[in-house]
Amino acid sequence: MNNPTDVDRTAPVIARHSISIAAPVATVWALHTGVNAWASWNTDITEAHLNGPFEVSSTFDWTSHNFPVTSVIYAIEPQHRILWGGPASGITGIHEWLFDETPEGVTITTTESFAGAPVEADVAGMQTTLDGSLTSWLSEIKRAAENA
Repeated sequence: MNNPTDVDRTAPVIARHSISIAAPVATVWALHTGVNAWASWNTDITEAHLNGPFEVSSTFDWTSHNFPVTSVIYAIEPQHRILWGGPASGITGIHEWLFDETPEGVTITTTESFAGAPVEADVAGMQTTLDGSLTSWLSEIKRAAENA
């Protein structure tokens, strides 16, 4: 199977959120790609471990809200774009992160798709969960980057 090149635009749940951060893109990128340190700045994550270097095809294991996930890195454009995803508990998530430099710092836009039987069984609930997760992650990385 080929790696995805985008989120699943036909998935029953798709969330897209963005935030502006008053910090250099290099600082924000380092926080975001420093998987092993996620739990130190993102209060939703209890553990995270990158299995090898942060590069295409590498995997990382992480737990958020007692939900364990193994993700595969599908694409990287340094300091601009990351695409990762994989299946967890019957849900296939594909997650894109875009980092756009601005005069004030950086804007992160994140889009994630959820598909699978658990999603189809509760589309509204999964949409709420995904929206909450992404907005929380963005708030956490903003706080960490602006206080770095």
